[in-house]
Amino acid sequence: MPHSQTSAPRDSLLGVRIARGASPWLLPTVATAALSLARSRRSRRAAAIAVPTTALAAGMLWFFRDPEREIAHGRVISPADGVVQSIMPWKDGRTRVAIFMSPLNVHVNRAPLSGTVTSVEHIPGGFVPAFNKESENNERVVWHFDTELGDIEMVQIAGAVARRIVPYIPQGTKVEQGDRIGLIRFGSRVDIYLPEGVDVAVEVGQTTTAGVTRIDRD
Repeated sequence: MPHSQTSAPRDSLLGVRIARGASPWLLPTVATAALSLARSRRSRRAAAIAVPTTALAAGMLWFFRDPEREIAHGRVISPADGVVQSIMPWKDGRTRVAIFMSPLNVHVNRAPLSGTVTSVEHIPGGFVPAFNKESENNERVVWHFDTELGDIEMVQIAGAVARRIVPYIPQGTKVEQGDRIGLIRFGSRVDIYLPEGVDVAVEVGQTTTAGVTRIDRD
């Protein structure tokens, strides 16, 4: 049966649940907007500043939102909101499903299966756009999960704007399917490698929702 993911971060702002790891970007922007609004009645300069800063703060709130999800039932579910960019067979028999995340997507990533995190490796690299083929050499965090299907690899890839990946949990952590595991700031990509013999249920161009869209087929 589907279950609700309840281990959500407690951070919220103006009634919006905020992703953990967003504070360094969000708080200064919201504080500036609030100060400008407070002074706008007395100062034309503050009023002029209030409009763009309030718009920016609203955009940041939208970008760093972290809504609750009713977690779907299935062997492998999507770790990311976005659009399936490519589906590629790998030399070792696995299939890579790449999901492109635009700045409009929720950028909190979730565990595709229940299991134990056996590795969380940060790999330095470049920052070309995440939809570019060369983005495979970008800054990234490589995850490995020990699951009922064996080892599952997932890769969070930074983009041209996304310069920080924030893992939420360390190696050795046991996770339930759909648990929040990390955040990528701004546009980026998430790859998941399905084991040999596991058929892909999604298609290139299909929209996915983290914790909801099933990636594999029975």
